[in-house]
Amino acid sequence: RMIHDSRRAPRRHVTESVPVIDTMTDEVIGQLGNLSESGMLLIATAPLVEDGLYQLRFHLAGRMQAINVGVHLLWAVEANTPGQSWCGFRFLTISDEQRGQVREWVRAGEEIPTH
Repeated sequence: RMIHDSRRAPRRHVTESVPVIDTMTDEVIGQLGNLSESGMLLIATAPLVEDGLYQLRFHLAGRMQAINVGVHLLWAVEANTPGQSWCGFRFLTISDEQRGQVREWVRAGEEIPTH
């Protein structure tokens, strides 16, 4: 299922709880699973439309400003927990400033160098 995962940007696993909000409905649609500067993995608790476009918002630990992204849902797979799914998103719109914040946050989590 990661075959059409063409992005190779470094990503960081999210260990704390980071709710992800659909800015169109202001509803929490799930929790952040991992994050790179080009996309994110969501543990979704709301039904999402495959290939759909969404506007999402989330807060990274220790950051005041929310990250706002326009995303494209690339794939979704049912999780073991009923009503949950793993969803892979590609960022379509993110400000340069916020992309930089995501990049910093991802780098801060890289204790192990990737070769």
